[in-house]
Amino acid sequence: MSVSDSPFPGDVVVPVANCGVQEYNSNPKEHMLFRDYISYWKEFIQGDYSSPQGCLYLKDWHLCRDSSAEGLFTLPVYFSSDWLNEYWDTLDVDDYRFIYMGPTGSWSPFHADIFRSFSWSVNICGRKKWFFFPPGQEEALRDCHGGLPYDVTAPSFLDSHLHPVHEHCSPPLEVMQEAGEMVFVPSGWHHQVHNLEDTISINHNWVNGCNLANMWHFLQQELCTVQKEISEWRNTMPDWHHHCQIIMRSCSGINFEEFYHFLEVIAKRRLLLVKDIGPGEVERIEGSGLGPQQTIFDIGRIAEVLASVVVNPDFQRVDTSMFSQRPEDLLQHLEEVVAATESL
Repeated sequence: MSVSDSPFPGDVVVPVANCGVQEYNSNPKEHMLFRDYISYWKEFIQGDYSSPQGCLYLKDWHLCRDSSAEGLFTLPVYFSSDWLNEYWDTLDVDDYRFIYMGPTGSWSPFHADIFRSFSWSVNICGRKKWFFFPPGQEEALRDCHGGLPYDVTAPSFLDSHLHPVHEHCSPPLEVMQEAGEMVFVPSGWHHQVHNLEDTISINHNWVNGCNLANMWHFLQQELCTVQKEISEWRNTMPDWHHHCQIIMRSCSGINFEEFYHFLEVIAKRRLLLVKDIGPGEVERIEGSGLGPQQTIFDIGRIAEVLASVVVNPDFQRVDTSMFSQRPEDLLQHLEEVVAATESL
């Protein structure tokens, strides 16, 4: 298929990672025109999967932000409760829907998904090999400096001096993903992925009521890590707690203030669906895609997590004066709805 036959304009700028270069625990990225990447890919294949440019992997391409991609694919019903992308679509500034395209040999280093979200990946063509480690197993993979591995398949990974507790880790769960198959990645499962053939895949990260508590737990851990790193300036840095939130957002993509805003947006959208609450009666807005039970479930899960958020000492230090609604008031409203719908 030529670029002119493709549904994607050739002059679209796409992110491309160099799989042969390690930058911390990831690969450095550059930006290329889509047509230039396709030309590179063809030359890479013709060069017996070798190039002076290295092995380049088009990844984390936010294709769905491009209006030309509208209707390109339909979201699987199993994964349709997607608060993360619902939130970002409401703000119209970001999303967590990605296209990955790469030649044989391209890969993604060892990692866990952002915010400890769920993710799913569908192979449009090609073949992938996944290495999965259940939550907690990653602790046995740390090196002598406490760092997580970059590549769990590297020979150096077996060095007991560099990885002294590696022997306590169970072997990874290995999954071969063929064309047309979908892989679901649970929250907190570290993984590494290799393209065994030229591969194109669609990938989403998402959060909903089933893993919202995991996201909140992860954010608390991230803040603790930041606080530990700059603890020596706690008593000398003005607004130390505020700076911790700023650093956390730069490292993790979100802080406590934005997490509350995320909860608030989803909560208010669910509350709009509950039009009339009476004995055994809940109506919903047509076209929402959510039934009454799903709506009530979502409200209940938000209430559970928000109850933990509002009593968190670090959240209590966040300036909430500019919030559209006091967190305590939103929590009370949610709890009233939950109580009124318990019999449903």
